[in-house]
Amino acid sequence: MYGGDEVSAIVIDLGSHTCKAGYAGEDAPKAVFPSVVGCIDQMDASDDKENNDSETNNNNADSNEPKGKRKLYVGSQALGFRRDHMEVVSPLKDGVVVDWDIVDNIWDHALKDCLLVDPKEHPMLLAEPSSNTQQQREKTAELMFEKYKVPALFLAKNAVLTSATSVVIDSGGGSTMVAPVHDGYVLQKAVSSSPIGGEFLTDCLMKSLESKGIVIKPRYSFKRKEIQPGVFQTVDVDLPHTTESYKLYSQLYAAFSFAESSYSNIPMTSYELPDGQTIEIGADRFKIPDILFNPSLAQTIPGMDNFTEIYSPARGLPQMVIESINRCDVDIRKELFGSILLAGGTASMQQLKERLEKDLLEESPHAARVIGEWKCNRKKIQEGVSWHLLVHSSKCGSRIPSMKNMELHIYKENALKIKKMIGICIY
Repeated sequence: MYGGDEVSAIVIDLGSHTCKAGYAGEDAPKAVFPSVVGCIDQMDASDDKENNDSETNNNNADSNEPKGKRKLYVGSQALGFRRDHMEVVSPLKDGVVVDWDIVDNIWDHALKDCLLVDPKEHPMLLAEPSSNTQQQREKTAELMFEKYKVPALFLAKNAVLTSATSVVIDSGGGSTMVAPVHDGYVLQKAVSSSPIGGEFLTDCLMKSLESKGIVIKPRYSFKRKEIQPGVFQTVDVDLPHTTESYKLYSQLYAAFSFAESSYSNIPMTSYELPDGQTIEIGADRFKIPDILFNPSLAQTIPGMDNFTEIYSPARGLPQMVIESINRCDVDIRKELFGSILLAGGTASMQQLKERLEKDLLEESPHAARVIGEWKCNRKKIQEGVSWHLLVHSSKCGSRIPSMKNMELHIYKENALKIKKMIGICIY
């Protein structure tokens, strides 16, 4: 049964790049792992086994599954181990869930493998994007009540979890969203989004490096062999059954470590790649992050020539903020300009707050105040600024209710009505 404040509420924030899970009231999530999963089609795997050899008595767990089904690998450790025919897939597209089977496995991993809790004993708070549909929320409630048997569930929009009245800039791995919030409600008509996020910036950096002859080798594709004491040689490993999606995932993982910190270094900076080669990055350290403010810069990067065809409506961050505020009522615009919050992993780049304030000052009629520097260490910021906003929103004067004093608890009886499509309201 639900025990109010005597039982810690579980908070899960499934983003486009990472999934964060932990307890409400803590400074940082207990578990942070990729929101993509490894997927092997059992038909392909079994066919490959038959073609190679027929040494039987292999009593693996995978071989007991019928053909045609897929095996999913969730978490950093599972994805870090290369497997033949393993594709890397995401359950989200444009921030909306398109594969509930993968989401179900991600929740399983977060609750049972990372937090080691029984969901029947904990109320659940799930963060959702501002653009989430009613059908998505109903499916979420159905899974949580019917499979996980949670005693209480609260679905809250990311923007509402930050402050009662503000403009929330949520810049994550897959996209950037600007959502005005007034008196605890998201003004849907004024929400704007852009496909430019952290993963797009990393992809731009990789294209730029490839145009200069620098290839980032995934860690699985080579071995370092000691030919003399203290002298190592890199030997490539031929793995023909490695999928393109896993190769790209591994390259992005290797590039992420220096792509994130490159913006803060003014002089030409050297970086060592996993295979031992040292590269120097200069102008790209400034041009790549500047794409957030001027998306047309992406066209100057070799290999990104089709940017306008795919992302033609993309606008810069200052323009998105001004457009969103101008769609709101005139009476609250000055208040919104005075409280602009940064959230998401991409928003943790150094000097982003100052640059945004400067651009808004030049283009907007009101003085803008951007809030983005939270009093927590760099490691916690990298784990997700949105988590700090999520569980400590009271610092911004939010009226987010506690799990005990929620205005609405969605109980099992209500969830069962979903199948019958009898009006269930999830606030």
